[in-house]
Amino acid sequence: MSPATATSAQSPAKPTGDMVLSHGQLTRALKIADLGSAAKSPSEAQRGVLVETGRHRAVLTTFDYETAVSVSVPGRARKGVSLLHLPQFQKALAAMAAGETKTQAERAEVSLTGDLLSTEHLSVPLAALDLEEFTRPPEPVPAMATVDAKAFFTELARVLPAAGHDDTLPLLTSVHLSLAGQTLTLAATDRYRLAEGRVAAEATVQPPATAVNVLFSADVLSAVLKQFKSYDGPIGVGLLSDQSSDIPRATLSLGDTTITVRARDGKFPTYASFFPNEFVASVHMDRATLVKAAKKGRAMTQAVGHKHSPVTLRWDAEAALALAPVVGSPADQDRVKGMNIPFTLAHGAAENVAGMSVRFNPAYLLDALEAFTSQETVTVHVQEFEEGQSRKPVLLSEDPTGTDSYRHLLVPVRLDPPQ
Repeated sequence: MSPATATSAQSPAKPTGDMVLSHGQLTRALKIADLGSAAKSPSEAQRGVLVETGRHRAVLTTFDYETAVSVSVPGRARKGVSLLHLPQFQKALAAMAAGETKTQAERAEVSLTGDLLSTEHLSVPLAALDLEEFTRPPEPVPAMATVDAKAFFTELARVLPAAGHDDTLPLLTSVHLSLAGQTLTLAATDRYRLAEGRVAAEATVQPPATAVNVLFSADVLSAVLKQFKSYDGPIGVGLLSDQSSDIPRATLSLGDTTITVRARDGKFPTYASFFPNEFVASVHMDRATLVKAAKKGRAMTQAVGHKHSPVTLRWDAEAALALAPVVGSPADQDRVKGMNIPFTLAHGAAENVAGMSVRFNPAYLLDALEAFTSQETVTVHVQEFEEGQSRKPVLLSEDPTGTDSYRHLLVPVRLDPPQ
């Protein structure tokens, strides 16, 4: 082998991507692609964005070994491929708009020829990475059904707060997606709360005989929710469970973007039985009043040095209801006055609640109430009282029956009775 041949064999392939796009289109595409960026990967190639051009469009792909993002952008393009350092690409693109108005920058044409980024005023070479070192992501899962974006994002926003954040319990840092018939069910739990939402789904292929379930990273879904909050088209949903011989994964298709994640390992709790259907009392309240009282209660516990103290819904002997901070000794607590909460009983009688209480983590209670922003009222369903307080999970729902499509279960804070 001659020296010239040896050098050629060791040289990385030259970037050949060739495209002309608007500055606004490219900026948005790179921002979306960043969702799959492997910024901390030891592989330099994996920290890049793969740019494949041709057929009047450019396809930008990132893959951090867990999440793959592909964005297709229409434009003038000839066949080619480049792998470019993503953070530098984004910063250079932003720098090229310096001194321009937002409208001018949005419409400005940007060209990429290999590794050379150019506008009318500037040209600059970008850091080109080794294409052969880039690990390509697995194929997206074809859409099995479509869901309405607004409905999906509404339920997702209501379910996500219940997902855990403890990385030592990765199963609980996921959202459980289950596609069965014409329904996509989303559920999440951190062991102290459990939220479930359902969205109508329209099948694009023959529906599976049994439900298909995957665990989708809650962090990725949070990023998708933030990035696509103005998207109003259909969302394609493709799920591949661990019952398949292929890599378990899930794909969301949003217009020209596909987001594919490797499904988390493990079995989500069989949670249907956790939702109670018998209650000693169903308490119907004005949501805004309850939110105000919970905020006051949380602020007061922090103000007097009880940062982790709960708030309590408590009925006096005449069954008048108030929400109060739990501070001080039991004797002190007897002197604490809470904010009055008008209520009606959708189920149960006044004698069932007189003298009883339900204690909540105020942050969890406020997260739950935030899920009902489209409603003026909320119903709190209490399973039973023991020694004057609720010890079993409490159900929050929109309607007094507790059977609506969104349900939120909260584990009350249990305090030992004074000796």
